[in-house]
Formats: sequence, C-alpha cells, structure tokens
Amino acid sequence: MTQSKNPNSFGAKSILKVNGKSYTYYSLKKVPNSLPYSLKILLENLLRYEDGVVVSKKHIEALTRWNSKAEPDYEIQFMPARVLLQDFTGVPCVADLAAMRGAIKRLGGDPNKINPLQPADLVIDHSVQVDEYGKASAFRTNAELEFERNKERYEFLKWGQKAFRNFSVVPPDTGIVHQVNLEFLARVAMTRDSNGETYIFPDTLIGTDSHTTMINGLGVLGWGVGGIEAEAALLGQPCSMLIPHVVGFKMTGKLPAGTTATDLVLTVTQMLRKKGVVGKFVEFYGPGLAHLSLADRATLANMAPEYGATVGLFPVDQVTIDFLKLTGREAYVELVETYYKEQGLWYDPQQAAPEYTDTLELDLSTIESCLAGPSRPQDKVNLSQVKESFTKLCQSLTRKADPKPQSEVKDGSIVIAAITSCTNTSNPGVLVAAGLLAKNAAEKGLQSKPWVKTSLAPGSKVVTDYLVESGLMPYLEKLGFHLVGYGCTTCIGNSGPLPERVSQAVSERDLAVVSVLSGNRNFEGRVNTLVRANYLASPPLVVAYALAGDIHVDLSKDPIGTGKDGKAVYLKDIWPKESEILSVIQKNVTAAQFKKSYADVFAGDDNWKQLRIPTGDLYQWNSKSTYIKEPPFFEGIKKDPAPMGQITKARVLALLGDSITTDHISPAGSIGKSSPAGEYLMSLGVQPKDFNQYGARRGNHEVMVRGTFANVRIKNFLLEGIEGGFTKHMPSGQQMTIFDAAMKYMADGVPTIIIAGKEYGTGSSRDWAAKGPKLQGVRAVIAESFERIHRSNLIGMGILPLQFEA
Repeated sequence: MTQSKNPNSFGAKSILKVNGKSYTYYSLKKVPNSLPYSLKILLENLLRYEDGVVVSKKHIEALTRWNSKAEPDYEIQFMPARVLLQDFTGVPCVADLAAMRGAIKRLGGDPNKINPLQPADLVIDHSVQVDEYGKASAFRTNAELEFERNKERYEFLKWGQKAFRNFSVVPPDTGIVHQVNLEFLARVAMTRDSNGETYIFPDTLIGTDSHTTMINGLGVLGWGVGGIEAEAALLGQPCSMLIPHVVGFKMTGKLPAGTTATDLVLTVTQMLRKKGVVGKFVEFYGPGLAHLSLADRATLANMAPEYGATVGLFPVDQVTIDFLKLTGREAYVELVETYYKEQGLWYDPQQAAPEYTDTLELDLSTIESCLAGPSRPQDKVNLSQVKESFTKLCQSLTRKADPKPQSEVKDGSIVIAAITSCTNTSNPGVLVAAGLLAKNAAEKGLQSKPWVKTSLAPGSKVVTDYLVESGLMPYLEKLGFHLVGYGCTTCIGNSGPLPERVSQAVSERDLAVVSVLSGNRNFEGRVNTLVRANYLASPPLVVAYALAGDIHVDLSKDPIGTGKDGKAVYLKDIWPKESEILSVIQKNVTAAQFKKSYADVFAGDDNWKQLRIPTGDLYQWNSKSTYIKEPPFFEGIKKDPAPMGQITKARVLALLGDSITTDHISPAGSIGKSSPAGEYLMSLGVQPKDFNQYGARRGNHEVMVRGTFANVRIKNFLLEGIEGGFTKHMPSGQQMTIFDAAMKYMADGVPTIIIAGKEYGTGSSRDWAAKGPKLQGVRAVIAESFERIHRSNLIGMGILPLQFEA
C-alpha cells in the first residue's frame, strides 16, 4: 500500500464509521464524475494509489474526463487487491518465483525478499480427470488417480504455500476456482491495515484463468490475465491498461418458463460477439436485473471471454447482499452495504443509467432454449436447429463413407454428456433443473444410452449437499450422472478416455461423434481429440441428450425415448416446472451448507495432509523430475541485460488462419504417444499410461516446448491438406513437426516468425502460449488482430506482436 506517500491531490481521503469502528477511504463523491460503475472502481484505485510517479494527478483527471465515444488512447495503472491462480497456470507462476529466488541468491541478494506482495490464492481444480464414471466409486477412484499422477506438482505447491508469505492453496477435490472465489474468497469490500489506519476499498482482482470474470457477477471487478502479468502483479507491479470503452447492456422482462440462465448467456454471447466488445468493459443494467439471481449473474459474467469483453459487471445491490448472507458471510454485509452506498457504487434501478460508449437491449422474455456449437461458444443454435448445424459440419468434412452406418455408434452419436465447468455448476437453478429432469425421466423408465460417457463434476461441495438433501442425486445416478470430481474436467479436455469399443469405432471408421457439455469452451480438439462436434448446453439439456444418445434427435419435436408404458416421451413431458425448481432451491440450499463446506477449506483431505514436502526457502530442484524443472528464463541473468536485437532474415515457422486459439498454440489435453512430447517422456522411461495431461506438466518446459503448436486440429498453410503440428522447413523443403523445425532453425541461428489472421490467441489465458513460442525461437507474430491477454503475454516474453494494416 502506498497511502503514506499519497499526496491526496483531490482531498478525497475520508473517514467512514461503521459499528463504532473508523475506516479510511477515498471518497468518489469528492471527485466530480459521472462514470459507469466499473470506471468508478478504477477511479477509486487511482485515488488510493496516487504517488505522483506511477499514478499522478493527471491520470486521475484523465479518468474523470473520460470521453465515452473517443478511441481509448490514455494509459493508466491498476493495482488489484489480490491475485487468483489455478493449478495449471499457478504451477508455472510458483516455479518462476522459486527460480527467481535462486537467481537472486546467485546475484548475491536475499532470496527471502521474493514473495507475493499482493495476497494470492491458488485453487487446485484443473487436474482431476474423468477416468471412471457411472459408478458410486467414480469420485474416489478419480481422486486417487489424480494424486497418483500429480503428487510431484502437489508437493511443489504445498512447499510454495509454506515457503512464500501472502500465498494460500486450496487443495484438490474441493471445488472450481471461480466458484470457490464466488462463494468464499471474495469480500466485495476489502480492509487492510497500514500505518495505524484501517483502509476500506472495493475488492478487485486479476486471475490466471480467463474466467476470473465470473466474480463480476458479485460486483467485484476482476478479469483474467496471463501468468506473466499475474506474476508482475504478485511482485507489486500494477497492470497497465488503456481507459476502456464501456458498453451498457440493458435487460428488461423475465426469462420464460422452459428456459435457463444457460440459454440467456449463449444468447448474450452471440449478441456481444456480433456487436464487437473485445477489449471493452460491459455493464449490465435495467429492470431485468431484479429477476436474475446472483448465480444467473455469475453465469453471464463468467462468459466474458466468450463474448470478448474484459469484464461483464453487475453492480452491487441487494441481490449481492442476499448472496453474502446465503454463503455465510454475514460479517461483511453491513460494511459492504454502507461503503458501497456512501461511494455511489450501489446500484439503484430508479437512478438514470450512466453514459455509455454504446448500448444494447434484450427483453429476457424473448429467450429461447438453445445450445452453442459445434466448435465455438458464440455460435448459438436454437434447439430446433441443432440437427441441421451438425449436418453442415459433416458435409464440410473430407472422409470416406462409413462402412457400418447402422451401427450402435455412428455419425452424430453423443459419446460424452457432461455436467461440468465453472459456468453452470455454480447455479442451483440449472443443477436442480437437471436433477428434476432426471427424476421425471427415471420415473418414466428412460435410461441414458450405453455409449454415452456421463459425468457430474460440480463446482463446489455445496452442490452435492443440496442435490443429496433434495433427494435428486439418486435419480441423476440412475442415469449415470455420478459424482466424478470437484473440478473443471471435460470443459478443459480432462474428459478422460472414451470406452474402448467407442474409441475403436470412431478411429476405425473416422466418425464424427458428439459431446454435449454444460461448459464454456468447445474449440476444436479441446474436449476429446476423437470428438469432432461439441455443443454447450444447460445441465438439464445435457441430461436430455444423454437419454437421446444422438444429435440427430430434434428435442424440440422428436421423442426423446420410449417410456416403460410403451408410449413416446418428449422433452416437454419431463421438463420441470419453474415453481418446482424454486421450491427445491428454497427448501434445500442453505447458509449452513456453505459454512460447512468452507469451514476448513485450506486443510485438504488425507491425501493432501500426507504429502511430504521439502524444507527450506530455496526449492531443491530434482533433475530427474518429469513434472517440475527449474524454468530456463532466469539462466545467465545479469544485473544489466543486453537490449533486444533486430529481427532479420527470418523464416516463417507457421502460416495460420483466423481464430487461432491458445488451445491451438499452447499444449493442452492429452499427450500423444508419437508426438515430440510423448517421445521425450518415453525416452525418460515414462509409459504412455502415465503421460497425464499437458496441463499437469506445465512445470516442465521440456514437455511444454515440444507440445507448442502440436494441436491435432491446427492447420498450417505451409502444407496442403494436413492437420496437426507440422510445417515445412524452408531451406530443405522437408515436412517435419513444428518443434523439430524450430530446433533446426535455432541451431542454425535463424529467427522465426508466425503469420496469422484475425483473433489470434483467443481462449484461455495460457502463459505457455507465449512461453512455448519463445523457447522455440519465435521472435515475432504478425496477425490481423490479437486477443488482449495473449498480446500482453507475447510482449512479456519478448515476442513482438505486429498487426497488419487494415
């Protein structure tokens, strides 16, 4: 905190008294402004961190004079109150901090000075995989396999928790990072003691996962950044940003019966993608907000990366307060409400809306049941059009005719139905709806099709508590939706292997099979490398499609199956009534459940408690480890590093098209046996069954550099008609893996570049999408446009992001 050096140029420093205690704060009312809520939070941040150097009076004045229509061109510095990490992106952060300690020691400094200066929480949620499913033992088996595979990583993170100050770890099998943040970590109003005063200010954060934005549903301003930017914030460096455009999204009306928050968010995602909000803030307002629960708001805020905005903020109001009470945070309620009202940050629908850069409006009563797919979250498809969208995909594929089209598993077979991800598993409305639909289906005698891999991976233990207490869990289990773990699972590619007979049929006959998941990402090759079409859907629709077993079944009009009475059963026959859903929630979702789940959240289970960790403030790197290796970025570091040189006589390593995501660039999902990473692991004696996911090996740069640009669906236009991580080595004309070509160019001292189209680097905020190319010798990326986080990561790694002129 820099309050002691703060010149307080605007006389904003004030005292707020709540329950006899005095809090120091920087009053927004003393600095005339008519800013949107999100920019008011940035203004408070500047007022509090004003030091005349990093934040000056001019910066504050520039924000108060914000021109809603002008092109963003003024840079300010933002210091988040805290940093949020998950284990895939968190391991490299902790590894870099550990390596920094070693580098400081080699330079003659004190390694113990390397600590997070901002509070940092890491939630382990990305490592559980759906190996076992459809059984009561699935959760236990998957948890045991997770610890077996990730023991080294978990020991490393547990060491970090002990070695670093200001750093806490939520152990595995607890919940998904964004839901733990929403239900427990977030405070809405933060307090901190400094120089004998207790300061109060808005809770803000950045996180190393793009869906950090979920917390904006609680009125907390936060967004995803790359691991490189997060590390800088951990070490006390502010985030540099242009004062953004702010788009207002007005909501009126109420969702009609038979629709869900998922249908709303897929509609909003399509609208905002069409509008174009990349790099902008979005604020939701209007009378429709009164009809959206906090969980509904969190669902909409969560999907900001999918609609392209930096944030999608719901200002603090009574719904926020009610949620804090429900989740056992009554102690903060009076302070939050008093502070936000005093600051003019409390949302009152009777007040005139702020001036926005642009606005959209949506009548919630017009929402229809829908999905998104088959390969992008913004491609909304109404329920009645899903079959047609899949047919179009099949027509675009170049394949031989299926020799056994009448088989059980064929084109269009749904092979994965997963209730998963941070987006929907925080929402009792859609999870209770899924449970009630399962109950109605089971009572009519319907069953999930035998070729469908079913799974339930909630965002927190509270979910299973209310599903059990409401009596709905047995019906979900009857349809195969047993608990498989508390983590991201299918949405990030941890779907596990398909049953052998299914995978064999898909591989031998080159089938286009389908997954339906309640997630937020359905990019090519992400969910499972054998699954070509992936549809995002609400949890009740996931259950419905598991019953149908085939994407060709039009759930809007075709029977979903045949009941035990021999009669056709339609979706409308088993869809639960809204009054029934609300009744179950009111009776079974309680504050006691949240208090119980989070009472000892940092302690972990017996597996975690029994981990043996190395001692000492410097990490003892194990040269034989295939999971954790000392990062090479600080090797040979000097007090005065040489400047970067010119890029001359470069070769193109890959020539790529539009919408190249970080899934295409960064190693993700399973490691192929014949891939460079697979061959490297086998050379060290690691068997393919023990490869684990790329994400689990993010602490090993040797694996990650070999997996960069190795996605099975990436298309490099230096080669014709070939998918996968291959390129042409230009001097020789040879076809080889991108990794092998990169190493050859580096050995010859030849710099390389990447050329790409629009939206380069969209998707998850993966630091390895920049670190990998750096270690492959890439010096520049030339693209038509970049996603914000990835562009920042490239700069952080010393790779030049160049944009083609229009």
